[in-house]
Order: sequence, then C-alpha cells, then structure tokens
Amino acid sequence: MSFDSDSAPPPPPFSGRDWYFPSPPFAHSSKFPNYPRRFPTNPIVSQHYPPDSSSSFRRVSYPVPTPPLRDVSSSSSAPHRAVNHASIRRRAGFARRAEQLPRTNGEDVVPARKSEISGALLGEKVSAPKKLRGFQDQGLEIRVRWKMALIVAILITTFSSLVYQNFSLHDEVKELQEHVSELKLILRAHNLSDTIDHVTNSFADNNHIRRTKSLKKLSLLLSLTLLSIPVLIFKYIDYVSRSRSSENISEQVVLYKQLAYRVDLFLSVHPYAKPLALLVATLLLIFLGGMALYGVKDESLAECLWLSWTFVADSGNHANSEQMGEKLVSVSISFGGMLIFAMMLGLVSDAISEKFDSLRKGRSEVVEQNHTLILGWSDKLGSLLNQLAIANESLGGGIVVVMAERDKEEMELDIAKMEFDFKGTSVICRSGSPLILADLKKVSVSKARAIIVLAEDGNADQSDARALRTVLSLTGVKKGLRGHIVVELSDLDNEVLVKLVGGDLIETVVAHDVIGRLMIQCARQPGLAQIWEDILGFENCEFYIKRWPQLDGMHFEDVLISFPDAIPCGVKVASLGGKIILNPDDSYVLQDGDEVLVIAEDDDTYTPAALPMVWRGSLPKDFVVPKSTERILFCGWRRDMEDMIMVLDAFLAPGSELWMFNDVPEKEREKKLIDGGLDISRLVNISLVNREGNAVIRRHLESLPLESFDSILILADESVEDSAIQADSRSLATLLLIRDIQAKRLPMITQVDRGSFSQGSWIGEMQQASDKSVIISEILDPRTKNLLSMSKISDYVLSNELVSMALAMVSEDRQINDVLEELFAEEGNEMHIRQADLYLREGEELSFYEILLRARQRREIVIGYRFAKAERAVINPPAKSDRQRWSAKDVFVVIAEKE
Repeated sequence: MSFDSDSAPPPPPFSGRDWYFPSPPFAHSSKFPNYPRRFPTNPIVSQHYPPDSSSSFRRVSYPVPTPPLRDVSSSSSAPHRAVNHASIRRRAGFARRAEQLPRTNGEDVVPARKSEISGALLGEKVSAPKKLRGFQDQGLEIRVRWKMALIVAILITTFSSLVYQNFSLHDEVKELQEHVSELKLILRAHNLSDTIDHVTNSFADNNHIRRTKSLKKLSLLLSLTLLSIPVLIFKYIDYVSRSRSSENISEQVVLYKQLAYRVDLFLSVHPYAKPLALLVATLLLIFLGGMALYGVKDESLAECLWLSWTFVADSGNHANSEQMGEKLVSVSISFGGMLIFAMMLGLVSDAISEKFDSLRKGRSEVVEQNHTLILGWSDKLGSLLNQLAIANESLGGGIVVVMAERDKEEMELDIAKMEFDFKGTSVICRSGSPLILADLKKVSVSKARAIIVLAEDGNADQSDARALRTVLSLTGVKKGLRGHIVVELSDLDNEVLVKLVGGDLIETVVAHDVIGRLMIQCARQPGLAQIWEDILGFENCEFYIKRWPQLDGMHFEDVLISFPDAIPCGVKVASLGGKIILNPDDSYVLQDGDEVLVIAEDDDTYTPAALPMVWRGSLPKDFVVPKSTERILFCGWRRDMEDMIMVLDAFLAPGSELWMFNDVPEKEREKKLIDGGLDISRLVNISLVNREGNAVIRRHLESLPLESFDSILILADESVEDSAIQADSRSLATLLLIRDIQAKRLPMITQVDRGSFSQGSWIGEMQQASDKSVIISEILDPRTKNLLSMSKISDYVLSNELVSMALAMVSEDRQINDVLEELFAEEGNEMHIRQADLYLREGEELSFYEILLRARQRREIVIGYRFAKAERAVINPPAKSDRQRWSAKDVFVVIAEKE
C-alpha cells in the first residue's frame, strides 16, 4: 500500500507528546519512491537521527502501542544521511501496522491518544484518565447544544424574514395594481401637464415608499433580533454553567445560580423593584410591538407605538387587524399585554392585601404626638385606661397607644369587653415588642409625653428583668424621648438598678411595696382604703402642683385658707432644686418660683381668692398618741413579706405580736426572710409567731385564736398571684371562714340595725364580728370588690386598681411620685384618721376652715371628714367657710407626721 503525498490529509497540529519514528533503511527502496523519511523530535532519538533540511516530515499517530525504541549505533547514521535526498520513504513495520489500522471510506486513521503512544514509546503501560473521557463527552454535548440553539435562532430569523418578504411582495403587488389604475385614469383625462406632474409625484412617492419599506424591514428585523437576544443570552449562560460544571470547579457557583440570586436579592431588598420591573417590561413590550407593527403596517412609527399600547392595555383591540402579518404581531402583543396585566393585578392585589393585613395585625405606624404610650399587657390595663380617660376628660379626650406582644384584634376585643366610658379618649393598639427599636419607632415613642411600662404577670424577677431591658431599649432611641418613663416593678430590690439605667427619665412604682404598706396602714386605721382610693383615682380629688405668683411672700398658714376649692398640702421649693416639702411649717414664706401642692378635683377647678376671716379657737384637749400592744395575723405569703414585717415593726408598740399563717414550712420561711434582707434578731417592737396550715381549710383556721386579733390581713398568696380570679377566690373563701368562726366565738349583740340584713342571718353575724376586729383583704379583680362592698363584712384593698391609679397619676405628673413615696414610707408624713373630739367639742358649730386652723396647732393638715353615719369620707369639701354642727363620733382625715 502506498501513500501519495498530494492526496494525504494534512498532518495534525504538533504536540510535544507525539513521537515520530525514522524510516528504516529498507524504506528507501523503489517500492516507495514518494515516502518521506521521518526523524524523531524526541531528544533521545534525535541524537541518532539528526534532521535533514532536504527531507520532508509527516506526523503519524497510531491507535496501537508501538514497540520500545532500539539503540541505533552511530555507524548506521551514515547510510541514512546518504540517502535522505530520496522522495519516498517507507516506515518500518508499515505494512504490519496498516493491517491493524481501521479505515472508513478512504479517510485517515483515527489518531491515537497521545498519552498512550507516549507511554508505549517509554515502555510504560499508560491508560487515559476516565475524567478526560468525561470532559470530552460533555464538551461534545455542549457544542451540539450550542449549534442546535444557533441553528434554531437562524431558522426563526430566516422564517420571519421570509414571512415578511411574502407579505411585502403581496403589498407591493397590491400597490402596483392601484398605481396602474391611477395611471389609466390619468390617461383618460388627456391632461398632459397634470399627467407629468402626477407622474413626477408618483415617482417621488415611490421613492418615499421604497425608503419607508426599507425602514419597515429594518424595524421588523430589529424587533426580531431584540427578541432573539434573550434566547441567545440564556443559551450562553447555560453553556458557561455547563462548562464550569464539567471542569468540576467546586469553589465557584454556576452562572445561572448567581444571576438568579442577584435578581432575587434585588427584588427582596428594594421595595419598589417589582413595580419597576413590571414597568420596564411594559415599555419594552410597547416598543418592540410598535417596531413590529411599523414593519407590517402602513402607519407612522408613533401611530404604531400608540396602537401597540392599545393592544397591551386591551387585548380585544387586535380584532380589527386585517392582514396576516398584522394579525400575528397584534396577537403576540395582546398575549404579552395579558401576561403583564395579570402580573400587575397580582401585585396590586398583594399590596392591598398586605396593607389590610398590616392594619389588621397592627403593624402600621402611629403618627401621633403628646400621647400616652403603654408598653405591655396585664390585668391592670383596664383600670389604667379608665383612669387615663378620666384624666383627659377635661381636655376633651386624649390619645392612648398600647403596644404588646399580642394580636391587635385580640387586644381590641379585650378592651371592648371592659365596657368603660372612655370619655372621648381614643385607644390605639399595636402589635410589637418593646425590646425592638423598630417597633418602638412604629408607635412614635420619641413624641410621647409619657411612657408606662407595665409589669408582666408571673415571676417577679423575670418581669423586672424584662422591664430593665425595655428601659435600655427606650434609652437607646436615637431621637431621644420627649416624655418621662413610668416603670412598674414587682420587687423593691430591683428599683435601684432600673433607676441607674434610666437616669432622670425614670419614675418607678413598686406595686408589691405600695400595696404592702397600704395594707398595713389600712389594718391599723379602718376606712383608710376608701380614702386612698378617692385620692389616687381621677374620679374625685387628687394631687396637683401649680405655681401662683400672687401667693409669693405669703406664709403657708395663710395659703391654707386661700383656696376655696382646694386644700394646700405642701410646697415645691425652687431654692432646693424643686424638692417637695409635704406639710411645711406655718412660718414658711413662699418665694419666687415656688409651687403649691394641693388636693383638688381637677387642675382647672381651683384658684386662689381673698383671705377669709377665720376664728382659730383652741383645741379641747391634748392629743396623746395611743401606744398599746397589738396582735396582727397574716394569712398567706407574699413575695415582699420581709418588707411588710419591717414596716410593721416601725409602726407597732413594743410587745406586739405578728402571727404568720400559711402553708410554707417554718424552716423555709426563715430562710426566705433572711434572703430578703430581714434580720429577725433586730426586730424591736414585734415578735414573730409561725403557724403552718392552709388558709382555705376550716379546721386549720380553727386552731388559731381568731377572736383575739386586732387586725387580720388576708394576702394574695404567692402561689396563686398569677391568676387574679383564683387569688380572689382564695381570699374570699378565707374571709368568709374567718368571719364565720369569729361569729361563733364572739358574744352576739342583740341590737338590730344592720341595714338590709336581719339579726340571725349569717351575714348579719359576720357584720357584728367585723365590729370587733378589722380584716383587710387584698383584692385583684374589681368584680370581687363589688361583693365585699355589698356584704360590708371586710375592708379591702383593691391592689391592681390602686397600682393602676398610681401609675396613671405619675404618668400625668411625675412630681406626684415623690409625694406618694413619702406617704407610703416609714418616715415622714402619712394619712391618718382622727376622732373629732381632738379638734372640737360635742355639738360645737365650726366651719371647715376653723377646724383646719385648729389642726395646724398640731402641725396637721385636715383634707376631709366622714360623718358618723356616712359610709364614705368627703375629701376637699365644698363651702369651707360655712359652719355646721359636728359630733364627737365623726372622724377627720389628716396628713401628719408618722407617730
């Protein structure tokens, strides 16, 4: 078999891994005159067979391995150099290898893999890696896909061009026919000049038509090209992604995933990305559709763009299309318009649904200022809202915003169930967390005039920790706070930490501490609970601080009788940095900048008047503080028990006893008291008596000398204080059991004058027992208060409502908190109930001003009175100058120093 050099295929590109073998000496025979001699390019072989410039080279690769090279001596190189001018050389072993090479249709043999040939020449057994085979297969598949995509794009463009040319030829034929008919009409008219002009104009029109047709063709091709660009881009992305995956580059993400991520990020981050994308798609559709219509219609580009918009806006407008090309384009535009308007409808529907959903769930922003903001939700919220509504009644109503981690609809439903008359005050609910600055910004926290942080129901330490975090969030508001913060705490020990974090913005109300001190005061002075309820709430009279320049230079004794509709109680001294002095000396003279603390019905219901003529008189007898030992019983266990014991030790006379009856083991009680900071050995006036038992079991209560106690305090037990209903039920059961046991042990009174209850009834017996001892019940739910008020078998302390009143009062005026703290503290001034015979004689007629001045002889301020047969006391009575007859059994409510 011979090889013709002219007909031989061109050699493949040279590679360093191909090996070339020299022709053996017998290849220079006449049998192969045209076979060229080859010399190796490998340096090992080339040192024996140097190349010759006159010889020709051809690279031949074989699919089968070749035997290893043999050493060729230097003497054998001479014959080769002598015959290198021959034009034909035969390769050693050519005939044998030719039989092994497959041939198809006279084509060259399939080249062998370079790695195999190299391995064979070096005497090594080398096989091609499997990964290389996979790369070649994937590369072949990618090239096939790319060629197919390109062919499809070319076919689409060609088909569109042919369709357009067909429609264009049809239009040209129709135009030529019309032009011929026009020429016939011109010839019939026999008007040569007009004919020439018309022909000239016709040629000009034809030129214009040709130019317009070329523009139309260009516009159509441009629109088709722009439509095919996305297909080509997607194919290119697919090609690049596949090529990267075939290279097994684990560190890089495929291109289409990167693009999808970028698009998703753009749509997620930018709020107006979806409408903007829809607008761009609409404009592109109108532009491309207008260009395509311009290519198939005899209209201007502006008209075609407007027509494209009509197709997009109303898909039914394409029904007026007549020609086939125009119909195809108009249908395509209409389909795109339907898709765009479907997406637009979806976006609008989602936006409306999201807006209504945000309104329903309370996620929208509150645009208010000078409003009261309440953070949190508890059982005290109802009473707090009621007090704020009463306080804002004189202003025509106010705005109260409540934010809690509850659903807005649930909060509004619970507030509606309270059935309060909000007196023009609007309550706005929002769902959010006070620990998140974005939620605080949503309720305009920086513009609120007061912020109330409610304690959560549950564990005291967890509640105070959350209140502390809320204060930290409030102090982190960038714009700053306009108003002050009122924080309700559960434990007195946490007050210092909260004030340290909040600084001057913080006012704290420790609920347990306030109620504990109030219960002790009410136990020692029956009827004081109702008086505190009147003073703390906004329904009757409360504390107000205001400056009156016309009072500057007056003594405090004269200031006391200067207000017909208010009772002065103290002075806010400007020279002491705004410190409030409660019950000052009569000789104190008001200075410039001083403000007067009064008890009045409202801040706009009182004003100073001219000094009246008041007769002072003298006291009937000297007042001697009664100091007698007392025996007090605590039923239940409160968290701040150690604080109550310390306050009680400061009030009672030496030798008094405090009995503690609860189900806490005695050893554990002592440990809790010590952990709370109470040193039992340092108690001066009282001694502790421990009894273990359940306060709702009758036989446990019967083991106590209930008839011997001067006062009994029924506490909301710590184990059930999380549930107001359960705590009140337990307190009410304990109250009824104690009164029934007392009624059985005390001698009955034969006098029958107990209102609607007859002698011998169980309520009548309990009422008689209530005359011998005082029982103070801690009530959490206002509904339980109504039961106790009707039965009249116990005085009560409505803890939740009183705390809500204090929070509302401090939120309206933060200065009042200093007054309340002093009235509840162990030292300073407090409320007292005094007998009338300390200030007047039996049957004496005196005005309230005269009694007020008599009380000043003991440095006391009388703020109200209660007649012997009346059920409630009168605070800040009207007509203070009118005289009336008093009884020795009447009582007066005064502010005096602690005894």
